[in-house]
Amino acid sequence: MRLGVEAVATRAREIGFLACGVAQLGPSQRAAALDDWLARGYAGTMRYLHRQAKKRKNPALIVRGAKVAVVVLENYLPRSGPTVRPSGRPSVSLAKYAQGADYHVVMMRRLEALAGFLLEHGATMARPWVDSGPVPERELAERAGLGWIGKNTMLIRPGVGSFFFIGTVFTDLALEPAVPMATDHCGTCTRCLDACPTRALVAPRLLDATRCISYLTIEQKRPIPEDMAAQLGGWAFGCDVCNDVCPWNERFAVPTLRPEYQTRLDPDKADPEYFERMDAGEFDARFGDTPLARPGLERMRRNWRVAWASLPER
Repeated sequence: MRLGVEAVATRAREIGFLACGVAQLGPSQRAAALDDWLARGYAGTMRYLHRQAKKRKNPALIVRGAKVAVVVLENYLPRSGPTVRPSGRPSVSLAKYAQGADYHVVMMRRLEALAGFLLEHGATMARPWVDSGPVPERELAERAGLGWIGKNTMLIRPGVGSFFFIGTVFTDLALEPAVPMATDHCGTCTRCLDACPTRALVAPRLLDATRCISYLTIEQKRPIPEDMAAQLGGWAFGCDVCNDVCPWNERFAVPTLRPEYQTRLDPDKADPEYFERMDAGEFDARFGDTPLARPGLERMRRNWRVAWASLPER
C-alpha cells in the first residue's frame, strides 16, 4: 500500500515534531522579489545567498530526483518565556533559540529518523536539511500549509505562533502536496515593524538584513558599525523582538518539552566581563554544542561589549 501524507504526518508527530506537511517543488512565486532583495544589497555579506539564488528560486533543482519536500516544524521556546531582564540587575540578552543546544544537531537526528521511515516505505531517496544549503524553508513550509509568512518575514502558524525551527526532507515519494493557506492573518497589525530596534523591517515582509540585530551579531564578521551598535538594546546574540511582540506568540506560544532547548546557566548574562576572562579551550568546552559556537569567542567578546554599551541607562 502506498504511503500517504497522514501516515507521514503521524510518524513526524511520534518522532516529536510540532507539525508536518508536504510541499511541491515548483518554481518560486517570489523569484523576482529575491532578485530585487539581493540587488538592493539587503543580504549584506551573506554572499552565499547570491550563489544559492538559482536553487532557491526553483527548489526542484536542490536535490536531483526529488518530487516533494516533507516539511516539519520544531518548537524551541524555552520555559523562560518572553525576554525579561532581572529586576534591578543589568544584563544582556540572547535569542531564545540560542539558550540551549545547537538545533542543527538536535533536529537532524530526528529528521534522519523521518527520512529512514520514508525509505522503509518506498522512497529511494530522502535527503534531510536543517537551516542549511539553498533550501527556502519558510516558503516551502508555507506551501506545505503549515502557516503564512508574516510581516516580520517569519512563518507564523495559527494557534502556535512562530517560535519554531523548520526542517525538510526532500524525497522521491509521490506524496500529495498540501494546499497553502489562503488567508494572511497579520491583518492590519504592524507591531513587529514598529518594535524593531534598528528599523530593519523597512516594509511588511521586507527585511534589510544589514540592519537586523541577528545579522549584526551573528553574520557580521567585521566590527559592528557604531550607529547600529548603539541601537542593539542589550542583545548580544540574535534578537527576539519581532517575535516577542507578535500577538500570535503572545496568545498561543507555549514552551517546548524538549530538554535540549531549555535555558542553560551559561553564559552569565549579568556579567559584563564573562567572555573576556575566558580562553578558547573553555569557550569550546562550554559552548561548542550551542549556537554561540558559530561566531566563536572573539566575536562573542565583541558582541558582549557592544551589547553592554547599548543597554539603556538605569
